[in-house]
Amino acid sequence: MAFKSKIKWVALFVLVLSFASLLRHLSIAKYSTVDLVQYSALTAFHNDFDTLSGRQNIPNKKLWEPVKPLQSLQPYANPRSNYPVPNEQSSGFIYAKIFGGFSKIRSTICDLVTISRLLNATLVIPDIQESTRSKGISHRFKSFTYLYDEEQFIASLKNDIIIVKSLPDNLKAARKRNEYPSFRPKNSASPKFYIKEVLPKLKKAKVIGLVIADGGCLQSILPPGMAELQRLRCRVAFHALQFRPEIQILGHRMVERLRAWGQPFLAFHPGLLRETLAYHGCAELFQDVHTELIQYRRAQMIKRGIVHEELSIDSHLRRENGSCPLMPEEVGILLRAMGYPPKTIVYLAGSETFGGQRVLIPLRAMFPNLVDRTSLCSSKELLDILGPETPLPLNPFQPPPAKSEAQLKEEWKKAGPRPRPLPPPPGRPIYQHEKEGWYGWITETATEPDLSAVDLRMQAHRLIWDALDYIVSVEADTFFPGFNNDGSGWPDFSSLVMGHRLYETASSRTYRPDRKVVAELFNMTRDNVYHPKHNWTLSVQEHLKKSLGEEGLIRQSLLSKPGVFISHPLPECSCRISSAEVPVHVKGNDGRSVHGGEEECPKWMQHGQDVPLESAGEEDKVEDNELSEYGSTLVEQPESNDSDRTNTSLVFDQDDEMDPND
Repeated sequence: MAFKSKIKWVALFVLVLSFASLLRHLSIAKYSTVDLVQYSALTAFHNDFDTLSGRQNIPNKKLWEPVKPLQSLQPYANPRSNYPVPNEQSSGFIYAKIFGGFSKIRSTICDLVTISRLLNATLVIPDIQESTRSKGISHRFKSFTYLYDEEQFIASLKNDIIIVKSLPDNLKAARKRNEYPSFRPKNSASPKFYIKEVLPKLKKAKVIGLVIADGGCLQSILPPGMAELQRLRCRVAFHALQFRPEIQILGHRMVERLRAWGQPFLAFHPGLLRETLAYHGCAELFQDVHTELIQYRRAQMIKRGIVHEELSIDSHLRRENGSCPLMPEEVGILLRAMGYPPKTIVYLAGSETFGGQRVLIPLRAMFPNLVDRTSLCSSKELLDILGPETPLPLNPFQPPPAKSEAQLKEEWKKAGPRPRPLPPPPGRPIYQHEKEGWYGWITETATEPDLSAVDLRMQAHRLIWDALDYIVSVEADTFFPGFNNDGSGWPDFSSLVMGHRLYETASSRTYRPDRKVVAELFNMTRDNVYHPKHNWTLSVQEHLKKSLGEEGLIRQSLLSKPGVFISHPLPECSCRISSAEVPVHVKGNDGRSVHGGEEECPKWMQHGQDVPLESAGEEDKVEDNELSEYGSTLVEQPESNDSDRTNTSLVFDQDDEMDPND
């Protein structure tokens, strides 16, 4: 009895103690002055970096250092020779309609200004069809001003050409009646074409129209005597074409938020666009409906004469040839092999990533701090930059019309001879997401429907998203392209960013990988891609390091510049500060400068510049002491168990998400 009594007293004591503890916590919760903070992904991301060993301690600093052999290159697009101001008595007016996305628009505008200078013509602010086709964009913007600062554009080029916002009133009516001659030039049109074919009609009619859909209207490589026109292209692309103030403010705010975490960041543009994937025949790199969508677009290109090959080709052979993009998973493996730790901030650029979030899953597993504009900006900020828009229908989805009883009976009569099989079970409900966008037509019909109002609005919005990503990519500490120099002749986002970075800060770290070499490297270790050999890692590092410097620039000049000049504006738009190392002047088979050949910078530019005199070949060396900084990524285990073995854990072994069998 005494034992049971003790148990009762102990239980009572525990109950009283629990009740007292509950009252204590309730009083703390009631009278505490501490405000509750709502969870935010950005706050958690910020705190994640605060836990690093010192906010100013940047691991693997050599991964972010400028490329030393290129530090002597400086932007210099000013006219070199006698460059007269535009003549007020111009040959006439040129108006243009530009079709295509962000990259095509930017490249085309540079060509239009150059042509206007060549023909001594007055340029009317061009119409960007991607924005005008969407009838519901904000009334605050016209076609051009939806993306760019019109006043800045006109003022910046006042010494080059005359630009007007619209045709004079006495000429507008004739344009509406299509009385003026118009041309559809290709991006390979030569200056001779404009002087011989276009200029006579311009002088006669005083107005001509250009309809441009190829991402350009003038050949990239011009004769040596037209170097001033090439520099004009640079002044347009890198100085005159400024985004409207709202875009610039938000874009630089995004850069500030990335830098506020106290770590450098890398920008990556996958380049996975349906158009380019279809052009090169990369359908087999994807699965399911995405393969069908690429093949459908390729069939359209064949029908229009854009592609002159078979519909079905071996995508894996194209990949080995370097004609297909690097998949995000492959880029993640390359970056990890270079030594970038898992906590590296990777900014994902591009308004369209074909394949959606599925193709980004491996990259996000390797680099959890993968962010984009939606991570850095609130929904309100992104809506405000678009301006007030005409609301679209809240629910554009329309279910298929129900069949009448007479139709059902008619179908039953035509079903074939008896005995007939049992009727199918009742169909499940059709969900909205299955009938919208791609899924809505690919499963129902073989013909892609016309763009809806929602599609047109999204295309206009993509111009803004690409503009924001362009600002961040140019300002990034490092840039890695997923698909550039694709050989299609169309300008691509990555090439334009790389050209801008090369012009503005040539020594900034911009990787220029050779996709053919990368494909060979992956074929060597396809079975152990997440646990590669030590020698494979060294080969990746050697190739990517070379792509940063002169070897990468030479390849870029040979492949990218013939398609789009502003993707590689050297040597016309740059100069070199005097340094101990003078680069070798390399010329191509056609005699043009491929590398080197830049003029010496004027004295006013060299004043105050302190250029390091390190050896130009130092950046490309792979030394043992340098590899110690990448030790956290080399996955081959040491052969001996020495007591002085480093305590740094291996990244590939540390990250469970890297296991392909997980």
